[in-house]
Amino acid sequence: MSKVLVILGELSDRDIDWMLANGTRTKVPPGTTLIVEGQPLDALYIVLDGTLSVSVSSLGNKEIGKIICGEVLGEMSFVDGRLPSASVTVIEESLILSIPRRLLTEKLEQDVLFSLRFYRAITKFLSSRLRGTVRRFGEDTDYLIYQDPDDERAIGLNNMESPDLAQSRFQWLLQRLKGS
Repeated sequence: MSKVLVILGELSDRDIDWMLANGTRTKVPPGTTLIVEGQPLDALYIVLDGTLSVSVSSLGNKEIGKIICGEVLGEMSFVDGRLPSASVTVIEESLILSIPRRLLTEKLEQDVLFSLRFYRAITKFLSSRLRGTVRRFGEDTDYLIYQDPDDERAIGLNNMESPDLAQSRFQWLLQRLKGS
C-alpha cells in the first residue's frame, strides 16, 4: 500500500475528489494483462484490491514481482512519456481505479497547485524506490526482484509528512469506491 500512501499524503481532499470523479472503477478478471511491456498506456492505475504479477521480456517473461492493494501502476510512463518497461497481469480478480491519461494531463496543465502536489508525490516515490533498488543491489546482486510493497524503508514512509492522513485518505477512497 506504500505507493498510494506517498501520493495521497501529498494530495489534497479536493485532488482526491477529482480523481474519484474522473477515474473509472473496474473489476478485472484473472489472466487479463493490464499493462503490456512496450505498448502505450492510456491511464494511470491504482490497485484497490487483488494481486497482479509483473514480468519483463528480457528475462523470458519471468515474474519479477507482485502488485497488491494500494499500488500505483503506470506512473513511470506517465512522467517520462516512455513505453512501459514491464508487463502487468492480473493473478486474482482485482479492483482497479483507472484515471485516463488525457484527463490527468489536462488537469495537470490547468491546475498548477494540483500539478505541484502530484509531481512532488511521484518524485518522492520514485526517489525512494531507486534508493530501495540500490540497497537491494548491495544486499544480493543475484536476486534483484521487486520486494514487499509494504517495506516502509524502501518507500520512505518514515519520512512522509503525514502518514496517518494518507492512510485515512486511502481507506476513505476504498470505502467510496467499493461501496459504489
